[in-house]
Amino acid sequence: MSEPSLGPSARLLELFDGHRLTPTQRRIAHALVRHAGQAPFLSSVEVADLAGVSQPSVTRFAVALGYDGYPALRKRLRELGGGEQPAPETPSEAVRNEHQQAVLAEIAHLRRLAELLADPEPIVRAARLLAASRPLPVVGLRAASAQAHGFAYFAAKVHPDIRLIDEGGSMLADRIEQASAAGASALLCFALPRYPRELMDALAVARDCGLTVITVADSAFAPVAKLSDLMLPAEVGTGLVFDTACAPMVLGRVLLQTMCDELPGAEARLEAIEQSAAARGLFLE
Repeated sequence: MSEPSLGPSARLLELFDGHRLTPTQRRIAHALVRHAGQAPFLSSVEVADLAGVSQPSVTRFAVALGYDGYPALRKRLRELGGGEQPAPETPSEAVRNEHQQAVLAEIAHLRRLAELLADPEPIVRAARLLAASRPLPVVGLRAASAQAHGFAYFAAKVHPDIRLIDEGGSMLADRIEQASAAGASALLCFALPRYPRELMDALAVARDCGLTVITVADSAFAPVAKLSDLMLPAEVGTGLVFDTACAPMVLGRVLLQTMCDELPGAEARLEAIEQSAAARGLFLE
């Protein structure tokens, strides 16, 4: 049970922490945290009204937390609250709003990433494998497509042949096979929840082609781990309706920074790009 000194909203956050919730379920969690003092006394219909969702969604939310239904969850909420209508939280007890909580969670994720990077060996090994691959396919589907796109955009400035693969479909396997036939020796994958089934199929194709698969994922235990030769974990935030992925983005940039040290002529390429951009007046000063 939570520490007695915690306020109702903090106790609710602890209860919800660690559960993979859908966007709708996160809205319900946010509504309960915002009304933490009243939460143990609300019906499922009242919770649904507060969150702007359907009553069955509240039931599914309770089941997702491991309870038989909403009455069992409400019983637990009353146990956490002592069973009596609580006094209003003081400013020191009240949990910051969900926007602040999301930012604080991302800061915590970045701190843990910094601790992992104290051992540079995995990043250096990954960078060497990726820098040596010609071409280098970079895969990221659905939620991870932004991470793959951002990495590929900057990597193309220093690597001679980056091939971004950020859409699924029947061409996915073809593009991986084509990269392999062109000489690729490694593939970089960004994998974030929820993991597309076709991503697993794509990585299986990459392994069949003999490519070394290096994956940036939210956990070393993500489903893609069994099809990856080297996993680089970076947590995602789940405090908002949609996941936040600051740590995977930073890890991608760290990996790219290390690749620059492994790519002959990387500095010259960057200098040439800057000179060309200046000559064309590409950017506002």
